[in-house]
Amino acid sequence: MSLTPDSFESMLSPMSNLSVWFLAYPGIQTLDLTGPFEVFSTANLILEHRQDGADRYELRVVSSQQSIPTSSGLQLSATTTTAGLPSSGSSPHTLVIPGGSGVREACQQPELVQWVRETARSSHRVATVCTGAFLAGAAGLLTSKRVTTHWDHLRDLRIAFPHALIDTDALFIHDDGLWSSAGVTAGIDLALALVETDFGADIAQEVARHLVVFLRRPGGQSQFAPPVWSNQAESSPIRAAQDLINNDPAGDLSVSAIASQVGMSARHFSRLFGHEVGQSPGRYVEAVRISAARHHLESSTISIDKIASLCGFASTEVLRRAFHRQVGTSPDTYRKHHSVRDPSNQQVG
Repeated sequence: MSLTPDSFESMLSPMSNLSVWFLAYPGIQTLDLTGPFEVFSTANLILEHRQDGADRYELRVVSSQQSIPTSSGLQLSATTTTAGLPSSGSSPHTLVIPGGSGVREACQQPELVQWVRETARSSHRVATVCTGAFLAGAAGLLTSKRVTTHWDHLRDLRIAFPHALIDTDALFIHDDGLWSSAGVTAGIDLALALVETDFGADIAQEVARHLVVFLRRPGGQSQFAPPVWSNQAESSPIRAAQDLINNDPAGDLSVSAIASQVGMSARHFSRLFGHEVGQSPGRYVEAVRISAARHHLESSTISIDKIASLCGFASTEVLRRAFHRQVGTSPDTYRKHHSVRDPSNQQVG
């Protein structure tokens, strides 16, 4: 797959000044690059028709090598005009750093990390897609900044860059000159937000319509991640308590009731549970109940009221509040986008 100047020449105006550089390296995730690239190039087409003579995006793929193998096996060709990366004396309006399976190796290349650091310093903004955040972190761009990445790499990002402020649910985040996004297609969400910042909501909305995507996707990335389970406790009483909660989410799971069943005082049980599991009994119970609710929403068409009852929530409203807190969207919206069952073949409870 070749992304050359000719492929977007017709979308550029002589007055183009919003240059966007996409950094490419071996093992890059193809969609991390091509998704945002398509957003910007579509914006150029729309701007060409609606605002004759207005600014455009000048798109360029830059790399230390001419041919770049991607994680999926596709081959990209960088649009570098000379061998290697552009000199540190030049810089884009926007530097986009995609992610991919090769990002960790890229982080171990001092010259590439230094180039990212120097280019970012003179750019108007930096945008990372998925695990591209790791390369930005290696260049020192994440310190004291709110940032996100793919849900499966959030823990590693927090460990690698403890001074970054990790958001575990956002599809994308803007903190000063740093923009970051969650996994893969979230790069499209981020690019649409950049277009909206540059040219307004009307242009961004038209781009979204052309690409058949949401301008603002409902919910966060938590809805796509599997349930997060805490570590198994070390002591037998706390392990037994976890089993009680996991096996009967709808039961009486008050601290006093659970503590009584495992032969401990409520105060001692709460303290030991928090120490061994890493969260309070109440938060653990809520997470288990939300996991059960997600299963029902994905695999059945029983009513939300019935699901609340089956999963131990005191009311439908309590379920809705907890679901939004844990998953970032409503049960109804979650079902609409994640159900794997044909409603015509199900009985509603």
